[in-house]
Amino acid sequence: MEALADRDYFTDHSILRDPYAFFEALRARSPVYRNPETGVVIITGFEEALEVLKDTENWSSLISTTGAGKALPFEPEGSDINAQIEANRGNFQGGDLVVTFDDTPHAFSRSLLSRLFTPSKLKANEAFIARYSDEIVRKSVAEGKCELVKQIATPFVTLVIADLLGVPEDDRQRFMDVIEAAPPPGNLDAADYPMEMHPLYVMGLSFAGYVADRRANPRDDVLTELALATYPDGTQPDLAEIVRLSTFLFGAGQDTSAKLLGNAMRFIIEEPGLQDKLRADPSLLPGFIEEVLRLEGSSKITSRIARKDTTIAGEPMPAGTRVLIGLSAANRDPRRWDDPQALVINRPRIKEHLGFGRGAHVCIGAPLARVEVRVILEKFLEATSHIDLDDAFHGPAGARELEYEPSFIIRGLTEMHLTLTPASGFETAGKDAASVLA
Repeated sequence: MEALADRDYFTDHSILRDPYAFFEALRARSPVYRNPETGVVIITGFEEALEVLKDTENWSSLISTTGAGKALPFEPEGSDINAQIEANRGNFQGGDLVVTFDDTPHAFSRSLLSRLFTPSKLKANEAFIARYSDEIVRKSVAEGKCELVKQIATPFVTLVIADLLGVPEDDRQRFMDVIEAAPPPGNLDAADYPMEMHPLYVMGLSFAGYVADRRANPRDDVLTELALATYPDGTQPDLAEIVRLSTFLFGAGQDTSAKLLGNAMRFIIEEPGLQDKLRADPSLLPGFIEEVLRLEGSSKITSRIARKDTTIAGEPMPAGTRVLIGLSAANRDPRRWDDPQALVINRPRIKEHLGFGRGAHVCIGAPLARVEVRVILEKFLEATSHIDLDDAFHGPAGARELEYEPSFIIRGLTEMHLTLTPASGFETAGKDAASVLA
């Protein structure tokens, strides 16, 4: 029988349900394990992961969207392959996205996005989040049930980022449908998907029109700020770069937050006494969310390629080495975390987790994701006396069945059906959630 650690992480569906067992099997061999057949290095150690994430001089993010399992489209030559990496950037899917950029192009693109998540903008956006989440939660509680992932989480976070950017109401549902129909990032089945149907392409066609219009007719919204923004050197990005940035932000932002909400709700349901504890003291929610990010964040892994001959924890890594950084594994490293498998609210130094990555490529939308998930969980807990999984869809307690998206990157449920018991004195809101779309 094949040992768990010898299975192919990039194609094996059996690892989906419990990727943590796979990573623990690798950790038992080494926190920096090199697969003897593929040469791919898998990192499960916290300090080792941090070492690579923070070292942008020796490690490129070019393979962060395709993953370390895919062979390079060129044969690395010499001790420094920076020129080869840039010469082949167009041969990598997603090579023109900010998440794969290195050096100055990455710094310049990040400088444009950083203005979207200032405290003042988040505070203004939080008022919208609170109003909208209150309406959709009250509607669901009044019905006594809901499907959390597709019917609540995805529309909720999509509308939030659409509101922040200024995406027209008429296009929002169409974008959600396009994203829903596409395979997830890091699809295990590796099937070809027509470019003309890819969410970033479809949305990009519309965003090109938005950005061109904002440059000609500025408005008081974030998309206008992006459209008119300049790089640190004073030059203006071309239209295509602004379109790529805004579509990536829209697509990636809704996916990460929606999955985090589902993962957090599972803990709330399955941890004995947790939901009552959070209802009694909502101030515990921020610490709870950080612990969920550590234990079951939306991104299981990220990937890097060695730009030069370098090392990890003293072990030689020749230029061209592909590395999988197990974010979820590092977040459970017993050398870093006491009782790493347990959920501990307000765990000491919890914000040091790698749930949003670290270093230059740390998730720029992390502040928004934290607000979105905290606020809607507050509303769910306030409006209910009990939340549970629906036995009709997921089976009885003790024998639950939950399915995860077939992705080696994303950790997220495909669906989550809930039963919602109203709190004492619960009253339905005077208008339904659709009013927020007006």
